Amino acid sequence: MSEQPLNPTPAGSPDAPSIDGTPTGPARNDDAAEAKPTGSTAADALADATADATAEETTAADEAAALRAASFERARRLRMEPRFPGGPAADPAGSHHERRIRSFQPRRSRVTTGQQESLERLWPKWGLDIDGKRVLDPAELFDGLPVVLEIGFGMGEATAQMAADDPGTGILAVDVHTPGQGNLLGLADKAGSTNVRVANGDAVILLREMLAPESLDGLRVYFPDPWPKARHHKRRLIQPDFLDLVAPVLKPGAIVHCATDWEPYAEQMLEVLTAHPRFENTAADGGYAPRPAFRPLTRFEGQGLDKGHVVHDLLFARV
Repeated sequence: MSEQPLNPTPAGSPDAPSIDGTPTGPARNDDAAEAKPTGSTAADALADATADATAEETTAADEAAALRAASFERARRLRMEPRFPGGPAADPAGSHHERRIRSFQPRRSRVTTGQQESLERLWPKWGLDIDGKRVLDPAELFDGLPVVLEIGFGMGEATAQMAADDPGTGILAVDVHTPGQGNLLGLADKAGSTNVRVANGDAVILLREMLAPESLDGLRVYFPDPWPKARHHKRRLIQPDFLDLVAPVLKPGAIVHCATDWEPYAEQMLEVLTAHPRFENTAADGGYAPRPAFRPLTRFEGQGLDKGHVVHDLLFARV
């Protein structure tokens, strides 16, 4: 009697040996084994699929970034393009080299036929670009008249009216809005006023590099952008650093006149001007001043008053 194993392998099991030593049982299908991935093969497939998806997302992100860059470049070139032959330059001081925070946002708006005609006809006579390459003599610009600098004049209605009401004062009006520049030139010409000059560009560059000490008789800043969001307050024009630029170019006794209908900005203006050692409040109570008769009530201001806004004027003398 032959010796039998204690735990014989049942016949027909996959591990049961055949006569030639290969396992018996269900036939092994190599094609099926290849078609059905093992655990490691499934993980590899998942990794490949994830990599493909990531690559697609990266490609899409790169394409979106390229489109944004192209759009930015088109907008930059549009800003740089000259609008009219002999008219205001698109970027007179090469402001792409300026790294500081600006208090204004240049914008390209539609210029009417009348505004374009005024720019083409009057800019060579009454316009100038703030290029930072020369020092201006305001008195020479206005044939010896006292000169007041106005920063930001919108469409120019108030500026044109002040010029017509006071022909003995020259107004050097600064803005970057091309339609407003053309509109102011046209209004001044229509009124027969010759005491307006329109400056195109950044007022900070004008004050810092193009005006001699004690060359101005006053400064007007009416309804500047209030930049209402807290994170944008640093863009507000009336700041200590700005007043440091203003003070040297003003004659002693020259008036800085600000106006705003934005209450928090009025409070900041009052605080900053009061704290500056080169300026003194002309209001007896140290607060806001009544609107002087020479400042016209503008359409914009009237709309604000209709909405319940309170307009504050501040008049400080340079000491």
